[in-house]
Amino acid sequence: MVDEKPEMSEFDSVDPAPPSKDSDVSNLRKTICNEDEKMFQRMRALFALRNIGGDDSVDALAAAFSSDSALLKHEIAYVMGQMQDSHAIPYLTERLRDMDEDVMVRHEAAEALGAIGDRTALGVLEEFKDDRDIVVAESCEVALDLLEWVASKRLNYSE
Repeated sequence: MVDEKPEMSEFDSVDPAPPSKDSDVSNLRKTICNEDEKMFQRMRALFALRNIGGDDSVDALAAAFSSDSALLKHEIAYVMGQMQDSHAIPYLTERLRDMDEDVMVRHEAAEALGAIGDRTALGVLEEFKDDRDIVVAESCEVALDLLEWVASKRLNYSE
């Protein structure tokens, strides 16, 4: 048996599933949104969409926020943060504001908003830094600092 290490993605992460080879955003959207599809295949679509990037991919990922799976929605928020695409901010904000959403998803939406590094997310992160769920509150606190750090790196300021 050969010990093979999982491939690192271009996002410097080891993903829980390899990205699908399909590069058709419409097909990938159907897969990730299909509640009858195996989670592994949905995750493969998710990572393919992340790797493709752009507004259409963000929209396809966001469409799967209607899923019953908190795990999938958590992973969607996580990859939106990795993508650092401001187009994801309204979708992540909606997840954070949804008090009926699983705390794991709300926490990851907050952290993703920070990772994007767009100061338009400051208001919503401030709004929820005292959330009733301590995990969400702490995530917003971390996200506020992360957002400023990412934004300053983009402006080539030193640490």
